Amino acid sequence: MARLKNEVAIHLEKARDSAFLAVETYNRPRTSFRSGGYIVMMCIAWTALFHAIFFNRNRKPFYRKKSNRRHYERLDGDKKAWELSQCLEEFWGTEHPSMRKNLEFFVKLRNKIEHRSMPSLDIAIFGECQALLFNFEDLITREFGNKHALNESLSLALQFSCFRNEQQELAIRKLHKGLAKDIRSYIDAFRTSLSPEQLQDMQFSYKVFLFPKPANHQGSADLAVEFIKYDATNPDEMARINRAVALIKPPTTTIAQAAGPLTTAAGGVPVRIVTDPSAIAVRAIDYDYSHPYRQKDLLNRIKELLPEGTPVSTYDLTAVKYAFNIVERGDNYHKSKFGSAQYSDSYAQWIAQSYTANPEFFRKARERYREDHH
Repeated sequence: MARLKNEVAIHLEKARDSAFLAVETYNRPRTSFRSGGYIVMMCIAWTALFHAIFFNRNRKPFYRKKSNRRHYERLDGDKKAWELSQCLEEFWGTEHPSMRKNLEFFVKLRNKIEHRSMPSLDIAIFGECQALLFNFEDLITREFGNKHALNESLSLALQFSCFRNEQQELAIRKLHKGLAKDIRSYIDAFRTSLSPEQLQDMQFSYKVFLFPKPANHQGSADLAVEFIKYDATNPDEMARINRAVALIKPPTTTIAQAAGPLTTAAGGVPVRIVTDPSAIAVRAIDYDYSHPYRQKDLLNRIKELLPEGTPVSTYDLTAVKYAFNIVERGDNYHKSKFGSAQYSDSYAQWIAQSYTANPEFFRKARERYREDHH
């Protein structure tokens, strides 16, 4: 491989160093600004990587003056470089693959957290954070070769415990309730705006099963954990893994104590896989807590969030539910076998935010609902 040009090498080194610093920040045990620090540093890493790619393709990633395209705009004496959003436009043009959607998600989230306090969102966006890193390594190796890969220098972060107890979770939610409202609404709105294919794409949010792997003999003890990728195109394999997850048996300790004994007749510990990002890793889900609203309650909650007198009806809520396929979103919707449907507060927040951003929101939802159901 030919030696890299000086400008390319400098930006490539900056990109890799920023990515390493991002991971180091995220994995540092006492870091309270974990996701915030990680997101900011990874945005720097991605920007530097795109600049390296453009320089390598003999394109200068700087803004040119509109009055004279031969000259560049300057900022504090230096050429004004393309920021990350502009890099996405220049790199992908009109294409919007899942890798780009992942980056767009973090660009807007970074802009929010840079100008306000950052709530505790580590669990809520872990999948997107992991995809952001894997996508970075995928692109850097595709463009510059495997010698620039990060995986030889990274390892799995150690964890102090399997889960927080319920009192800790409630205290954290209460502490960050005011701060998280706007950011959580943004996260929910962004995810809902994606197609099902993009939402499930590993390049937008990386989903894995982390299996405890007991060592039966000395030679098998080299790998303590095993990552198994989620593959929606292989339903038989995923069904097999789900059955295995449901019967994971801890070798010496129990997983959940506060919830009481959970062992089955088979001697395993039943585990329910949930999409609620704030849920403790292994526990029985209290949907009355996570999804507190029936439809009438949801309507009243949305009226509280919107300006007084805003016209909204139960028909509007029905239209929104089906127009946006909310029944497939476990974080927004839950239907028990014998009870009526229940909705989360984040769903109410998303509806209110969507209407505030676009007063035609309910009208368009009704039109889409009528087209599909009439």
